Amino acid sequence: MGSLSVPGETATFTVEKIGGIDETAVEIPPGVTVLRGRNATNRTSFLQAVMAAHGSEWASVKGDADQGRVELSLAGETYTRTMTRTGDGVVGSGPALLADPSVADLFAFLLEDNEARRAVELGDDLRELIMRPVDVASIHRQIRTAEQRKQEIDAELDRIASLKQELPDLERQRADLREEITEIRADLQAVEQRIDDRNVDIEATQTNRDELETALDELQATRAELKRVRNDIQSEQESITALRDERGSLAVERAGLPESPSERLKTLESDIERLRKRKRERTEYTTRLENVIRFNEELLSGEHREITEAVDAKPESVGDITDQLYQGSKTTCWTCGSRVKSERIESTLQSMRDHLRETVSEIDDIEDELTELTDQQAEIQETVTRKQELTETIDEVDAEIERRQSAVNDLRERRDNLSTRVEELEDRVSELRTAEFDEVLDLHTEANELELQLDRLESERDEITEEITDIESEIRRDDELASQREEVVDELIELRSRIDRLEAEATDQFNEKMNDLLDILGYGNIERIWIERTDTPGDPVRADDEGIAASTFTLHVVRSTEGGTVYEDTVDHLSESEREVTGLVFALAGYLVHDVYEEVPFMLLDSLEAIDSERIASLIEYFAEYPTYLVVALLPEDAQALPDTYNQISDI
Repeated sequence: MGSLSVPGETATFTVEKIGGIDETAVEIPPGVTVLRGRNATNRTSFLQAVMAAHGSEWASVKGDADQGRVELSLAGETYTRTMTRTGDGVVGSGPALLADPSVADLFAFLLEDNEARRAVELGDDLRELIMRPVDVASIHRQIRTAEQRKQEIDAELDRIASLKQELPDLERQRADLREEITEIRADLQAVEQRIDDRNVDIEATQTNRDELETALDELQATRAELKRVRNDIQSEQESITALRDERGSLAVERAGLPESPSERLKTLESDIERLRKRKRERTEYTTRLENVIRFNEELLSGEHREITEAVDAKPESVGDITDQLYQGSKTTCWTCGSRVKSERIESTLQSMRDHLRETVSEIDDIEDELTELTDQQAEIQETVTRKQELTETIDEVDAEIERRQSAVNDLRERRDNLSTRVEELEDRVSELRTAEFDEVLDLHTEANELELQLDRLESERDEITEEITDIESEIRRDDELASQREEVVDELIELRSRIDRLEAEATDQFNEKMNDLLDILGYGNIERIWIERTDTPGDPVRADDEGIAASTFTLHVVRSTEGGTVYEDTVDHLSESEREVTGLVFALAGYLVHDVYEEVPFMLLDSLEAIDSERIASLIEYFAEYPTYLVVALLPEDAQALPDTYNQISDI
């Protein structure tokens, strides 16, 4: 049980101007409470008040008032709801026991017109009713998100697997480079040693010697600067190449996006606004229609006597002597004042109920279409945003390419100037040098070449080492990604099987409870009433957006003859009592599948007259196991079969 269902806690209801109730206060202890009385004794009105305290708006305001009020005191908390009559029907305000009473309206408040209870009799889609509280669209969105995450992880795992294959080749390249670097260093060391060993004695004037040394120093510095500039040029060109590759990829991605999505976006916005307006109109219409139906049902049940008495009191409603003689078998029509048979009003009401169900179904279709269109709108908006991002990034890349290209042009000009200066210095050195200096110069040239080669090899080695480090870092993520993938797969399995589990549990609960009650109630030749759940994967009408098969619930009735022959019958051949019990059990299955008892402490039962009193007593005893408070409206003769231990209320 939920926190609201406190064992031993008595619930107190104070009701004003609800249904036919003028003012009353009723205490409901845990367990079974029987509202005992004839028709038109405000039993249904009190049940509506209980529903209103939970947040439901299936309640009417007394005919002589504009507002009604329900106050519920339970577990130290007080909930006060005000029901106001408006042009569109009755609207509730104030804190309620439940934030959302829709599931309670469907599976806990089992009054005569409860949709789940009537589903069997009317041949409604049982599977749709059971699954209505489940946000299937949300589950589908979660599935799509999880599948996208799985695809991303799979792509990352594939990339890491490719990196693993590249690693041995890179390690071999690094080993070869290390060996070559060692050899170059040995050669450079030998050349430097020869330079050190060479003691050049230049037989030239001190002036020429100083000038030659200066020229050599400048030549060496200029060559070093030339080398740096060339390296900078190469680096900038590599960057430009990478930027152009990046721009190409961005341009391809942008070209692959749909053209002119904004026009489609405007169309979607218009369609969504149109559907929302249509939904509001149909919802308002449904509310008005529900109020009309409820009001007429209350009139038929004997409530709102002041209205019928006022109509009967008009002289024009008296009619001729024949109408007066048959007055006992007719009901006054409150709209025109004429006396008509109750069956005609009930027939009209049934047509209105059918129309109400069609309107509700239309609202559901509108909601489905709205969900689909809003999803499309989000996808298109995402495309527009991505296209803008790509355009901005491409512009930034173009600007960077232009900046680097300008830098390359400047560097090339600097390179040409340095090359010219090197040639001038070499010519000058040639004029000043001697044979001894020629030899030293050759050694320096060789040393410079070895140093350049060494720098290149060490740079290449460092790049490969950095790449190996990055790959090893990525490979270390392999286990983590595999674990994430396993979690996502488990999540997908859970999401895809959630609906299946709920459907299976619903049919199991119905079949189990139905078998129990058939044994307890002893319905003659009924062997079994059960729901068969079948998947229809090949039927596009019964498959959802994710391709997951949507099941069908088929109700079976199995009977036996006096001779013991078993055969399958139809629901249409069930007696009224059998249909009522079957409908109540179906509602109970939804109550248990969705754990309604954890949030809703009350279950309400009304209009059980089609079931004999002994079976009513057994049915109430069976249902009483589940809710904390079971409130049942019964006629006095039906209430006599119940145990004295039940709380009974006869004056409301």
